[in-house]
Amino acid sequence: MQNKIIEKLKNYNNIAILGFGREGKSTYNFIRKYDKDLFLTILDDKEIELDDNNTKYKHYTNEDDVLEFDLIIKTPGIVITDYSEESKSKITSQMELLLEFNRENVIGITGTKGKSTTTSLIYNILKDQLDKVVLVGNIGIPVFDRIDEFDDAIVVAEMSSHQLETVHYSPHIGIILNLYLDHLDHTGGIEAYHKAKMNIIKYQDSCDYAIYDLDNKYLKEQDFSKIKSNILTVSFNDKASIYISDEDIYLDNKPLIKKSDIVTKLQGEHNLKNIMFALIVSSIFKLDINKTLSTIAAFEPLEHRMEYVGKFNDIVFYNDVIATIPEATINAIKTLGNVDTLIFGGLDRGIDYNEFINYLNNSDINHFICMPSTGHSISKSLDNNRVIIVNTLEEAVDMAYKVTEKDKICLLSPAAASYEYFKNFEEKGKKYKELVKMRSNSK
Repeated sequence: MQNKIIEKLKNYNNIAILGFGREGKSTYNFIRKYDKDLFLTILDDKEIELDDNNTKYKHYTNEDDVLEFDLIIKTPGIVITDYSEESKSKITSQMELLLEFNRENVIGITGTKGKSTTTSLIYNILKDQLDKVVLVGNIGIPVFDRIDEFDDAIVVAEMSSHQLETVHYSPHIGIILNLYLDHLDHTGGIEAYHKAKMNIIKYQDSCDYAIYDLDNKYLKEQDFSKIKSNILTVSFNDKASIYISDEDIYLDNKPLIKKSDIVTKLQGEHNLKNIMFALIVSSIFKLDINKTLSTIAAFEPLEHRMEYVGKFNDIVFYNDVIATIPEATINAIKTLGNVDTLIFGGLDRGIDYNEFINYLNNSDINHFICMPSTGHSISKSLDNNRVIIVNTLEEAVDMAYKVTEKDKICLLSPAAASYEYFKNFEEKGKKYKELVKMRSNSK
């Protein structure tokens, strides 16, 4: 695969790497490992200095800066919403190159929520029963970082909308967990966002598998009539490829296991749905169901996802900072129960919060600690007796210690993106945990 990619790149006279963060550096290192002479241009908004006579830096601002190039290897974080179709046609990526040359060995997982958990779970299930399995993608592992391990391996790849928006190939198994409103600032609207997600199955053929959630209202609105692959569905409410009836989980209309057979540390119905996706993949590979259940039982929840921080000063703290949309925050509240204080708010990306507001006003939560920017705007529509306005995470944690009832939960679940004041959700989650523990020591 490596040689095929390099041979493809040699057909272009003027190649740019657009964005020089983690994935951009990974692309550069991969190319230089196999071809030291191929001329490259690094496009980034920060100046890059490299000891490489065959690489130059060019400041990147917008589309005008890419017009001269024949091929652009884009990193996921670069927004191309306003690019012309001509410019978009020149774009490829690590994910697309993986799919172009190795799609028959790839399981791709996407969705608005649950991608990392489900990707990790499927990877662990396969790894425990097959010889060679590799984990890559949006989970934090650039494709090219593991490319030397791909020979004869199953590649399990988490795929974000940013990675899917320009691909023209789909994986052998494409999974769409769900669709909600998210990343509207990046993609240019809900239709473009959902269209990008659907690319994970758009280019499949009759030998492939497309798996999706039959219960999700936004997936119900998608057109599956032109999908050429074998379509498999997951549902709690209807007969599907895998579904629940009474206390049994059915696969292909035959009892597979009892619901009670699933022992797991993953909480909530949304995680049960994620497990059902993993069970379908297990069946495609004809894996041992008992070994699959053992892997599920041993699987540890990922950091920042309804993560138990600890009990301090008789208050139970949870970190669910991965919840960047209202539906995820509502899921966390329902799953945990006993939430007395909710800390929420973040970057305003144009998401509709009306259902979220109604849910909070009708909930038993006593304290809404509202952070900028969405928290401040949403607070105007909430029960004023329960609203506490803060400007920083430090203030939020301080107030949580003051107001949360003993033996009840304080939950950080933003229902918005974190990168207005933080580099990413991980930074915000780690800061929250540090503050919770530090403040407990000072009380």
